[in-house]
Amino acid sequence: MDSQVLVALALSLVGGLSTSLGALFVILNEAPNLKMLGLLQGFAAGLMLSISFLDLAHNAINSIGFLKANLWFFGGVIFFAIIANFIPEPSLAPSSDVKSKKKGGDEGGKDTLKKHRRQVLYSGIVTAIGISLHNFPEGMAVFLGSIKGLRVGVNLALAIALHNIPEGVAVALPVYFATQSKWQAFKLATLSGFAEPLGVIIVAYLFPSSLDPEILEGLLGAVGGVMAFLTLHEMLPLAFDYAGQKQAIKAVFLGMAFMSASLYFLEISLPAEMSL
Repeated sequence: MDSQVLVALALSLVGGLSTSLGALFVILNEAPNLKMLGLLQGFAAGLMLSISFLDLAHNAINSIGFLKANLWFFGGVIFFAIIANFIPEPSLAPSSDVKSKKKGGDEGGKDTLKKHRRQVLYSGIVTAIGISLHNFPEGMAVFLGSIKGLRVGVNLALAIALHNIPEGVAVALPVYFATQSKWQAFKLATLSGFAEPLGVIIVAYLFPSSLDPEILEGLLGAVGGVMAFLTLHEMLPLAFDYAGQKQAIKAVFLGMAFMSASLYFLEISLPAEMSL
């Protein structure tokens, strides 16, 4: 294997595995209650929306124009909306059903809690998918940065590592709450980070050097559409249910601000001719 590819793989692993550090913050504490979970889900939704609209879609518009970028973006939305129809989605029991079960004592309450956990687990898996899709082009950026020079590659990898820690929290938190398994939470957050070295491998070996930049930017715009759909369709309703709309919205904007600051510091670590 080429030495440049090995260096890029090592650097991307540093960035990707920082999601594991975020997971550690979660599993070293007790699983949160439903209200705290809702606030943190709102925060995670803010992270995802910021990535989707202020990073991926924004870059696509600047690169290929407003019309083409929007066509790719909404193509991603429609694509995943169709896919979502075939995914079995756990839902909370209707209130009348819950009331009837309460007559049976604790059994009804346990059943409702079980449904809560299933819904939260589904949200965690959705978050892991979105974060993985976002981490993939970051791996490409690390590879391209390391080609320009080791200093550029190292700086970029460290910036991405700091940027990925809250993403690990966003993945691990709902999984830990739903499964009560520290290992499952840690494992899924870590796997979502492996999309970065995968991005290095694909850009180094599978993509032709003459790949049309317009197609690549369009695909990343479509990824932004997928992430926006996942967030608004799955994560935000969960945050509203558990934390209340007003508190959840505050958490969303806090998450957006946090990720925007993270993206800014990541951007200034890149050379002028490169961008994520």
